Amino acid sequence: MTTPPGIADIHAAAARLSGLIVETPLLESAELNKRFGGRILFKPETLQRTGSFKFRGAYNKLSSLSEEERSRGVVAFSSGNHAQGVAASAAMFGVKAVIAMPADAPAMKIGNVRKMGAEVVPFDRFRDDRMSVVRPYIERGMVLVPPFDDPAIIAGQGTIGLELMRQAKVLGVSLDAVVIPCGGGGLSSGISVAVKDASPGTAVWAVEPEHFDDTRRSLAAGARVSNEPGHSSICDAILTAEPGAITFEINRKNLAGAIAVSDRATAQAMRDAMAYLKLVVEPGGCVALAALSSGEIKLSGQCVAVVLSGGNVDFGTYAEIMAAA
Repeated sequence: MTTPPGIADIHAAAARLSGLIVETPLLESAELNKRFGGRILFKPETLQRTGSFKFRGAYNKLSSLSEEERSRGVVAFSSGNHAQGVAASAAMFGVKAVIAMPADAPAMKIGNVRKMGAEVVPFDRFRDDRMSVVRPYIERGMVLVPPFDDPAIIAGQGTIGLELMRQAKVLGVSLDAVVIPCGGGGLSSGISVAVKDASPGTAVWAVEPEHFDDTRRSLAAGARVSNEPGHSSICDAILTAEPGAITFEINRKNLAGAIAVSDRATAQAMRDAMAYLKLVVEPGGCVALAALSSGEIKLSGQCVAVVLSGGNVDFGTYAEIMAAA
């Protein structure tokens, strides 16, 4: 298996991204602190370039390619946030990008990818194999930019952990736990490396949608397991079939555990983010906040950081979720 990235790789990624990314702040709400009985610090990657954390990993991956590799163009598959990160990064390097996206992906995300100059290839997320869709482009010489199971991608996402621990130190607080949305595990694994390097005693939790809790069940089984078909969720950004091989090896060592949250809890968390943080957070980006109400994480008297991973949701969908919450 490919060697997982370490803290040196994350520092190198931070150097490549310097001046290009938004160092997202830490926010807190007195009301939410009161509700949960601790100090909750929110890391809003909703404010990041392209509206989610994905730009960090995508740009770091393209930076790691040779000029000859980039000249052949890049190809990726994504429901939207990784697609936008790859499209934006490819535009900055002036290279061609082809992105395979589910036909039912949010229209706003598809539109944004096209505006950035990438070619969109639609596919059926329930019937089509993503690798089969992109394989013809790889065979033509284009370089695959995976959404999560890649050392450079993981290292790029890990830069959030560097920022988080540095910002907590400036505030004079020690983090008891860090709670992170989880799809394929690139975000949680990358952040966990940085957090554990700075503070080995800090617990790191991954959070997934109910019925798409492959990381939670994989941790329990001690090996990667896949999700059962036939389920749906409002959290389109983090619906993956199974954990990545590299991400799972990191997460099984670093995570305190993983939590599954319902769509109802996620919708309420989105409402709380709007009401108390004044942030629009997409469903998949808000599951870590939803997990605070699960009872599985000790909060009373604790200082806990929560990653809000993305805010790319169209107004119609957001309004429907808010009305139903």
